[in-house]
Amino acid sequence: MPTFKHIAVVGAGAVGSFYGAMLARAGHKVTLIGRPAHVEATQRDGLTLDLATSSSSEIVHLDASTELSSLQSADLVLFCVKSTDSASVARQMVPHLAPHALIMSLQNGVENSALIAQQVPHAVIPCVVYVATEIPAPACVKHHGRGDLVMGTMQDSRLQDPQKTLQAIVELFASAQVPVQISQNVMAELWSKLLINCAFNAISGLAQIQYEKLAALEAVRITQTAAVREVIAVALADGIHLSETVALEAVAKIAVTMGSQKSSTAQDMARSKPSEIDHLNGFIVRRGQALGVATPVNQALFSLVKLVESTYTDHV
Repeated sequence: MPTFKHIAVVGAGAVGSFYGAMLARAGHKVTLIGRPAHVEATQRDGLTLDLATSSSSEIVHLDASTELSSLQSADLVLFCVKSTDSASVARQMVPHLAPHALIMSLQNGVENSALIAQQVPHAVIPCVVYVATEIPAPACVKHHGRGDLVMGTMQDSRLQDPQKTLQAIVELFASAQVPVQISQNVMAELWSKLLINCAFNAISGLAQIQYEKLAALEAVRITQTAAVREVIAVALADGIHLSETVALEAVAKIAVTMGSQKSSTAQDMARSKPSEIDHLNGFIVRRGQALGVATPVNQALFSLVKLVESTYTDHV
């Protein structure tokens, strides 16, 4: 069974820093690779972790770097970059990856694992991330709820013993109190998460409002339901069967379990940063067009977010 002596987090934003901190506080060697302000503050002060399940925050000490060369001894790479950067960052990683390194894609959308696998010769493990977290200041991670992962194998997994490898990852994260479930159909799981993103992200971003307040309005719930039905129709045309009843129940549950959260799209828009909307509602629009499925609600949500983003003067 594989052992993971060094875990590197590439794209250590809110999601990557949360999982990196959880693993580090459990005693594992972790290196965060991220932006200079976050890295410098983490190196200087440690990472402040504010868990939703705790009344007080704690300081977690772990390595941090701005350089991909810090990957060189990593056995496991948590790949957490924005979907728009998947291919380019994966390509830049190649010279620094150990031959035996495994890559876990902890990202929104359904395309990322394939995009990464096109650039690297290593095994890529698709993961569905269910966590509400944000970075209110450099070297600070605020956790709003959940934290579980669902993972599986790609059709071309490149893993010599998939079951043993996945079980080793389950045990690694279990040691850090992070539940990980192995799915036999991870693509359906990824589509199910995409469906939730399409229901919440754009609306949360446009209104700059938390999930529980968003879902309290009947008109918004009706819009969410319409967006979800479009995602289900596109998924079906793409060979993925999703239950509408289960999907709508999941959307309703998110408004409760992550009620205080604003979407990652909302966090990006609040900072006038380009979001991942092209890989969320925008992906549904593109895929719908390719498959002959109408997606007017997702088209409206996508275009409104793009309209706001077009007003940004600084896209850095």
